[in-house]
Amino acid sequence: MPPPARVYIPLIQHIGAPCRAVVEAGEAVKKGQLIGEPTGFVSAPVHASVSGRVEALVDVPSATGRMVPAVVIENDGEEEWVQLRDNPDYMSLPPEVLREKIKAAGIVGMGGAAFPTHVKLSPPKEKTIDTVFINGAECEPYLTADHRLMVESAAEVIEGLKIIMRILGVEKGYVGIEANKPDAIERMREAASAVPGIEVVELEMKYPQGAEKMLIKAVTGREVPPGGLPMDVGAVVQNVGTAFAIYEACRYGKPLIERVVTVTGLGVRNPGNPRARIGATVRDLIEEAGGFSDGPVKVVLGGPMMGFAQYTLDVPVTKGTSGVLVLSEKEYVSSEKFSPCIRCGRCIDACPMGLMPSMLSILSEKGFYEETREYNVFDCFECGTCAYVCPSKRPIVQFIRLAKSLLKRQ
Repeated sequence: MPPPARVYIPLIQHIGAPCRAVVEAGEAVKKGQLIGEPTGFVSAPVHASVSGRVEALVDVPSATGRMVPAVVIENDGEEEWVQLRDNPDYMSLPPEVLREKIKAAGIVGMGGAAFPTHVKLSPPKEKTIDTVFINGAECEPYLTADHRLMVESAAEVIEGLKIIMRILGVEKGYVGIEANKPDAIERMREAASAVPGIEVVELEMKYPQGAEKMLIKAVTGREVPPGGLPMDVGAVVQNVGTAFAIYEACRYGKPLIERVVTVTGLGVRNPGNPRARIGATVRDLIEEAGGFSDGPVKVVLGGPMMGFAQYTLDVPVTKGTSGVLVLSEKEYVSSEKFSPCIRCGRCIDACPMGLMPSMLSILSEKGFYEETREYNVFDCFECGTCAYVCPSKRPIVQFIRLAKSLLKRQ
């Protein structure tokens, strides 16, 4: 996608501490230059995605609706890079050097969680990691960004997996891909055929197959305990886009300044998967897709199950933006007028974590947030399956998000 005339680069695009701006209004910057430095271990630096002049430091809307600080850069059209260092012999570098390259590049989980990758690749000494998983399931409806990346850049993704395995000192790596992506499975198997210890696994097509815990269980049978993390069963999971970014960082020294984003839905004229600059707005992406078609009703960042509906098109693309979904009247079902829970139990049957979403939503609706702890509210990863099957059209996920956010604040 052509770089926009102006980018709005948020200083927090990750889980953890926000970045501190290291540039000022009026300052000239180059593409790939550091513009935000991390303020803690669980954080990730931010870089300029275009060359030009810093126009301002302002607050911009984020995907979740809150305002976040950002650096606005006016593009000069020169595309002048900072000096990058090519290293063809990157696989011979020590693990700590590779990890530092990943940290310096500002790489985070690109499946949506946006957890700083260097932290994930620094497990505690008491946690023995023996397996790495690359998540290529992409089970959310509509989203195809990872699918296209695996088809078109399979070798680079496998190289990223090799780097992760070297950093963690493991000899077994899996790439999990749902069965509805046969072309991606074929290309990834070709790329991995000469690499010992890496296996591409064809997964059953179901939602939420791409969740970390579901992926680990589907491939190896290991079950992550309630409240636990993949490292508790010796596993580390990374997204396809993250593996690709890791390769570019370790081979070329390239920071994470762009990503593939699915722009789709019946509400846009020309759906596709542009490689967009970080800081381009949703408006820029929709215009690149030919603009709105007839009857757009709602714009969602992410997929239809776990994404966030937007109130403005001025939200910038971040490292965790997987898709822009424009729903038409034919696709959208309103849940604004929901009914009381009828205790049918469909959400309980559907929950992949074995929770009781009905009780969680009722307790949250009534303001009994502390009581939701007894029903393991923090084990919910907000897949949206419960809301999808609810005959009363209750916003179950939103009630659960409310409870979790208020409990975290306490």
